[in-house]
Amino acid sequence: MGIDEQRLPAKKDVVLALLEQSDVFVHLDPRPEEVRVPQWFKKQAHLVLQIGLNLPVPIRDLEVSDDSISCTLSFNRSPFPCFLPWKSIYALVGSDGRAMVWPDDIPPEVAAQAAKAAAAVEEKAAKRAHLRAVSADGAPAPSEPAPAPTPIPALAEVASDPAPAPIAAGEGISEDAPRASTTPDASSPRAAPSDPPAPKGKKPLPPWLRVVK
Repeated sequence: MGIDEQRLPAKKDVVLALLEQSDVFVHLDPRPEEVRVPQWFKKQAHLVLQIGLNLPVPIRDLEVSDDSISCTLSFNRSPFPCFLPWKSIYALVGSDGRAMVWPDDIPPEVAAQAAKAAAAVEEKAAKRAHLRAVSADGAPAPSEPAPAPTPIPALAEVASDPAPAPIAAGEGISEDAPRASTTPDASSPRAAPSDPPAPKGKKPLPPWLRVVK
């Protein structure tokens, strides 16, 4: 466990805090033997499952323990009892955009793809910085500052194979289920700095959860 990993909050605390506010998208590596998900997911490095307290089809057996998350989810309208040990989970993203990533638990394939995606974004930004507009008389137009590179890829883009859309309990695979737009990559456990006030009537989230934009 790295030094930064030791400073991160416990995954159990994060998921409980997120569940009080929204649904949660659990990003995990389904390949370890102790992980119980449908067999057709066991060969990929990145799986996203959706859990929540107020889904259209309730998860009546959702349990968040010191060791794992367990619940029965629906896959293609067929129930399946899932068991998700904390070690297999490397990111938790609320449907309201709040997220937390544990870099030490990200599979190597996913981390490599994240680095590749970040490099591609930086390269694109560098090329755009060399473009200059030209006025009608041929003189260079006043240059505008190039947009800052965005080295943090969306978590949905970091899987080595295309990741399935989040699976909502009782709804099968949902192509339009919400995802966080960006999350910290494998080298940075930080979340975005902005933190709007919690909606009226809801319990404020802990300070270590931030809105990801």
